[in-house]
Amino acid sequence: MTPHAVRAAIRAGTISGPTQRFAPDRVQANLCVVPASWAQEFADLCARNPVPCPVLEQLAPGAFTPKCAPGADLRADLGAYRVWRDGVPVAAPHEVASLWNDELVAFLIGCSFTFETALARRGLAPRHYLLGRNVPMYRTRVPLATAGRLHGTMVVSMRPYPRDAIESVRNVTRPYRVAHGEPFSWGDPEALGIHDLGTPEYGDSPDLQAGDVPVFWGCGVTPQAVVVASRVPFAITHQPGRMFITDILHDELAS
Repeated sequence: MTPHAVRAAIRAGTISGPTQRFAPDRVQANLCVVPASWAQEFADLCARNPVPCPVLEQLAPGAFTPKCAPGADLRADLGAYRVWRDGVPVAAPHEVASLWNDELVAFLIGCSFTFETALARRGLAPRHYLLGRNVPMYRTRVPLATAGRLHGTMVVSMRPYPRDAIESVRNVTRPYRVAHGEPFSWGDPEALGIHDLGTPEYGDSPDLQAGDVPVFWGCGVTPQAVVVASRVPFAITHQPGRMFITDILHDELAS
């Protein structure tokens, strides 16, 4: 399916679930929408924390059609949203058109789903990808560089690999810097404040096998943790794993 067709099907509700296998040659993105009065601080937070929060596109106040996907509608094309008030999730609608106004600024943040196709092509497909599950994601105690009123800790995604595959995984993912790039850490979840790999805060539990080494990437769910920690008065985000699919080809991003 073309990215336009996938977005139309998500909007219509005819397909749902994690998006990593939809339009697999196209870049995917996280969504975070904040009031215009918080937008500059959010942009600064992303600039200071490019590993978990690489900005793919920032839209003008009130805009909902990004340049990276002409004709798309960020208010409906993700299919699963979270609405936040004062850092608390208050609704999980399928579309947010009725909540959108000219004082909202949308940010598209890079997503690690983007490089999973490249890993699969090189015989390094993540296990959740092969099983049709959502990637496990964990809150860490790694502090972010603050920006004005915004602060929080990093969220990471995890993909287990045999130790002898890690260098190849690093090489494949390194060029995708706007999709978190190469791994942030590997081998010691306790060092990140992760005490139980079997119970991620977001996504599905991992299928861990003997000899696996947990490999961690910065994750675009990090802004949601920032919304909570900073008690942002109003925000709209996606449900983790339900990403926005752009028209950008992977090879364009990697180059």
